[in-house]
Amino acid sequence: MKPISPILRLTGIAALGGLLLAAAPVALGSDAIPRPQSSKAERKQREQAAIKEALRKGEFLPLPRIIANAQARVPGEVLKVEIEQESWGFKYEVKILSPNGRVREVELNAKTGAVVRIEDD
Repeated sequence: MKPISPILRLTGIAALGGLLLAAAPVALGSDAIPRPQSSKAERKQREQAAIKEALRKGEFLPLPRIIANAQARVPGEVLKVEIEQESWGFKYEVKILSPNGRVREVELNAKTGAVVRIEDD
């Protein structure tokens, strides 16, 4: 089976039916257990597995709600959505093309949907 891409992509709000759900970086492991240096591919597989598990457990808000929260703060067309892990937990990054032509990135807490940051991309 081919591994899933490390990015959750959306090619436009009209293309919601064509979503590709995937994984992004997640730090795994325990500091108490020394581990040999792993290859980039092995780390990527562990990261993807951790995100799949979190999605399966329902630890993230549904994507339509995340998109609605992002567009409430930055109206426009959604270009791309990624999910990543930060030290405080998982976040969604939603890139939006605003009506004035600027691309803005809205970062949201994946668990609560709260906007963490808005910046120009």
